Amino acid sequence: MAQSDLVLYSVANRVALVTVNDPDRRNAVTGETSALLRGAVERAEADPDVHAVVVTGAGKAFCAGADLSALGAAGSAGAESGLQRLYDGFMAVGSCTLPTIAAVNGAAVGAGLNLALAADVRIAGPAALFDARFQKLGLHPGGGATWMLQRAIGPQAARAALLFGMRFDAEAAVRHGLALSVADDPVAAALELAAGPAAAPREVVVATKATMRATASLGSLDDEQHLLAMRTELGPQAHSIQSPAFADRLAAARQK
Repeated sequence: MAQSDLVLYSVANRVALVTVNDPDRRNAVTGETSALLRGAVERAEADPDVHAVVVTGAGKAFCAGADLSALGAAGSAGAESGLQRLYDGFMAVGSCTLPTIAAVNGAAVGAGLNLALAADVRIAGPAALFDARFQKLGLHPGGGATWMLQRAIGPQAARAALLFGMRFDAEAAVRHGLALSVADDPVAAALELAAGPAAAPREVVVATKATMRATASLGSLDDEQHLLAMRTELGPQAHSIQSPAFADRLAAARQK
């Protein structure tokens, strides 16, 4: 697959559809896909005819998380900078000035959960599964996961997910506020929802999102809080990647 095919980009009716397109690897995050995802978000922001962004995954999975080999490479070659390259795509979604919707068609695991959480709204398909899974991998949460989960579902459910391994299917995600709704075709539902900002003046849409960011927690913007959370988690996650426990899990995964 050509690098440019790893993230697909199209625009219709003032809505950009961004698709992580690596179904054979369940859309696992690599440095390449992360950079392309950031590029797609920035392309949408730069286009005055785009008023909203929908992010989804090709095939059965939304995003199966960071590619374990990429994580291993990050651990062996300057973990913190390597990790930030893997974060880059969903950090771009999180800081996007336009309204964003994640159409979660299947499993959103680890960094894939981060990608879903980075969006303003999540629409779950019937097969959606929201699974942090960091602890099971012997990996400290990263990319602002602790902050994003607590913001989305509150501290108790977030701790259940990150400390006790609680997973959320589509219906549970809606009950806990992790997803807005369940739809048989989450991409179609997301595009329908995006018709709202698509029909409004772009400057009003952008200004409204900026104001909501500023008023979510007065005194700082929510994307600034996300960045601070990411930096707070960075050292512990980098340390966990270099641990024997993660090395064992990485070796086991490579043997499959």
